[in-house]
Amino acid sequence: MPEISSFYGIVISMFFSDHNPPHFHVKYQGYEAIIDIGTGTIRGSLPRRVVNMVYEWLDLHRDELLNNWEKMKTLQPFDKIKPLD
Repeated sequence: MPEISSFYGIVISMFFSDHNPPHFHVKYQGYEAIIDIGTGTIRGSLPRRVVNMVYEWLDLHRDELLNNWEKMKTLQPFDKIKPLD
């Protein structure tokens, strides 16, 4: 699973040829979740402060995530996305 970004111990990744809707995977200290890029809907479990940071990051990088989603679906190299500062 290619890592797209990481910050504060949070690892963001996407799977090549993954199912719709466009989403990314989040891992943090034993927690795992999938977040829909369009709606922000979370499947899984993350601490509230991690959810807040991931949502802030998602708001900043939604277009880049969707671009990577299209690249991943066609097995093209993806772009790393700047972490949350």
